[in-house]
Amino acid sequence: MFQMISYEKFRDTPGVKFFNITIDKSNARDLVFHQGPAISPNDSEDGSWQFYMHSHQEDNLLALSGGRTFYLVNFTWAHPFHIVRLEANGDILQIPPGTFHRSISDQNGSLVLNQAVRDQAANIETEFRVYNSGKIPRLLAATSKPAPLPSLHGVEFPEDMVPARPQVA
Repeated sequence: MFQMISYEKFRDTPGVKFFNITIDKSNARDLVFHQGPAISPNDSEDGSWQFYMHSHQEDNLLALSGGRTFYLVNFTWAHPFHIVRLEANGDILQIPPGTFHRSISDQNGSLVLNQAVRDQAANIETEFRVYNSGKIPRLLAATSKPAPLPSLHGVEFPEDMVPARPQVA
């Protein structure tokens, strides 16, 4: 399952905050900037949600500025669909390999640092492939309107205001 990882604050003085955000075994650093309320990956042309899924990479995501909401689906979890809020200066979101994920930034965008852990088989072509939920029946079924509501973490939506989910055709 995903985890929210806290980190150590070294010092907190007026105007200065100093943290140790080291992720053990991290062997890659990605900096991801969303300008405005960006969605990553974007919806498909037909409006289906799209996701990333890394087979050989664990993500460890820290919001440096702004906020981002993550949509996670993993069929090995007791409840496969979760929505997780990541705030600047909050915990690190650890997403295990094999988890479909997408994110939406706040109105003013966000900047996120990923201290990834990649195994020997990881490469850009396979790890950053986009998966269209409209072409994966199980993924579409888990995230569409007839499915149970997702588990919410750090985000609250009134039941009638849960973000729009695709219809099953």
